Amino acid sequence: MSKIAQAFARGKAFIPFITCGDPDLETTAAAVRAAAENGADLIELGIPFSDPTAEGPVIQGANLRALRGGVTTDKIFTFVEELRRDVTVPMVFMTYANVVFSYGAEPFIAACRDIGMDGLILPDLPFEEKEEFLPLCRKYGVDLISLIAPTSEDRISMIAKEAEGFLYVVSSLGVTGTRSEITTDLASILAVVREHTKIPAAIGFGISTPEQAKHMAELADGVIVGSAIIKLLAQYGREAPRHIGAYVKAMKDAIR
Repeated sequence: MSKIAQAFARGKAFIPFITCGDPDLETTAAAVRAAAENGADLIELGIPFSDPTAEGPVIQGANLRALRGGVTTDKIFTFVEELRRDVTVPMVFMTYANVVFSYGAEPFIAACRDIGMDGLILPDLPFEEKEEFLPLCRKYGVDLISLIAPTSEDRISMIAKEAEGFLYVVSSLGVTGTRSEITTDLASILAVVREHTKIPAAIGFGISTPEQAKHMAELADGVIVGSAIIKLLAQYGREAPRHIGAYVKAMKDAIR
């Protein structure tokens, strides 16, 4: 069983997203440890990019703060290597295809394996173009995680059939950010997913409250939260990790 599969093997998975280097890598490390200690089953680490097209203003702000602070892909690789000495939960990178291209796809994906990353999410990579990265991901044992959006429609079955790691189901149209309500017919999307794959599916985009998390966990195998956690980092800075720990515990308790 892959490490990502293990994250979903103990019931509904809670998956926090944290931007690396916001406000600095020491705070990121403390936030990751706080999340892991309080029930996070899998952690998404964002590699900052100057033009994050899938992100709303909250995560865009985190990207800019991290980049202004001097974070680089190499610094993040070194940081993860150190983190892996004691953090055992599965972790995946979320970044943009340009970041991987500019670094060099093979050295980037090989480094993911070497430092102990389990998967890679590229929200700007169309399903039809995933062959640019998929052979390298398979070569180095890094799951290339596919996204399904409300607009995927007749492509849902195709994407689900070829999914690896877990499926990232986007809850709503538009960019990331907390939403007061999610109106997409996610039950229908997940019914199609279930027909075509046994790979777990997690819902992300717009989830911020325990009530929303509980509802989404009734539909899917896991819940992904980013903007609500990044808001805590923006609000509390270096003091944020303990607030993140408490938030992760509340969200995990809600979906148990």
